[in-house]
Amino acid sequence: MKVERLEVTAYTVPTDSPEADGTLAWDATTVVVVEAHSAGTRGLGWTYAPAAAGPVVRDLLCGQVVGRSALDVAGANEAMSRAVRNAGRPGLVACAISAVDLALWDLKARLLGQPLVHLIGAVRAEVPVYGSGGFTTYHDTHLATQLTGWVHGHGIQRVKIKIGESWGRAVERDLARVRHARQTIGPHAELYVDANGAYTRKEAVRVGRALAEQGVGWFEEPVSSDDLEGLRVVRDQVVCDVAAGEYGYDLSYFGRMAPAVDCLQADITRCGGITVWLRAAAVAEAHGLELSGHCAPHAHAHAAACVPNLRHLEWFHDHVRIESEFFTGSLDPTGGVVRPGASGEPGHGMTFRHEAATAYRVL
Repeated sequence: MKVERLEVTAYTVPTDSPEADGTLAWDATTVVVVEAHSAGTRGLGWTYAPAAAGPVVRDLLCGQVVGRSALDVAGANEAMSRAVRNAGRPGLVACAISAVDLALWDLKARLLGQPLVHLIGAVRAEVPVYGSGGFTTYHDTHLATQLTGWVHGHGIQRVKIKIGESWGRAVERDLARVRHARQTIGPHAELYVDANGAYTRKEAVRVGRALAEQGVGWFEEPVSSDDLEGLRVVRDQVVCDVAAGEYGYDLSYFGRMAPAVDCLQADITRCGGITVWLRAAAVAEAHGLELSGHCAPHAHAHAAACVPNLRHLEWFHDHVRIESEFFTGSLDPTGGVVRPGASGEPGHGMTFRHEAATAYRVL
């Protein structure tokens, strides 16, 4: 069984309201979809990246994958990684590799008639998730509605909001929003924040001390993830767990990041797919750390059930909208966990509904 062809499309979907974090604002999300074909079977992968990732798949990666055994996913990943040396792997190219890798894992599991979680090898049946959104553009009522839906509607007892508004220049509003979030979810649910690298080192330490008063347990990217020393400084000065790693586009990144954080993050749709994400989990475990899956929860769910040091997955608002509306086979987070493979469907159990997304197609 050989990979016969790769097909790639891209769709830009407007957000349901304007969104922003500490360092970026946006009003649409682009998903690049890759489908790998073999023996009448189709495997599905995707990444959240500019549509320009599509031509990378067509022009740089297809030749490394088509004609190769559909069962040799690790070999395909290595071939793709070597082929892009002069193109520059970090960023767009890594996202393209990730989408192809995910499609190949799904294809392999479907060809073998197994849920992907069983093919990799599960260590747990349930994968914990946390609700993620709380954008800085939300007014208090919007924020409360979203948080209430997660905590009291779905029973997800872990939620995250964005802070660091305007590159860290609105600290009072940041802290007021944290207080409002705590009042909304009550004293027992876990509250997380993500500054997206907006603060300076000392500002992050000051904010971190205020966050502790509200029982915040997770402080994501308090300073830029490029500032490893700064992450270490903040980690050592605050009570909250400091987390980072979402911009890891190759394995060595996680080796550099691990000594600077309390919990390592990795994104299957960026780092090189399931193949590299599983290796990143091993890097984290070697440093005595847990791993958290960043965004794209359905891309992560099966692999997440297969690593012993998983902390949780991010049930990110934008990506959940897309994965629920334009994919079939989405998971149910009720109770704060998902159960990948429980349906018995082969692969990751999802298909992309091209006809439903036609109006948003850009590639």
